[in-house]
Amino acid sequence: MDQGYKVVRFYFDRPDYRRTIVARCTEAQAQAHCSNPETSSSTCQRAVNKARTRRYGQWFDGYTVR
Repeated sequence: MDQGYKVVRFYFDRPDYRRTIVARCTEAQAQAHCSNPETSSSTCQRAVNKARTRRYGQWFDGYTVR
């Protein structure tokens, strides 16, 4: 199984700050994670994610090659 990807949280108002959410995953796993509505400030519904948006501004999870 190829583990050559990672999921990263990006913040619009903090372009130099990125947080690794999943350190090792396949491309399919990364795509599945990122397709969840809770992985973006514009589509999330959970209170914890709405609180993150109020505190840090807009954000989204994306993936990249490790």
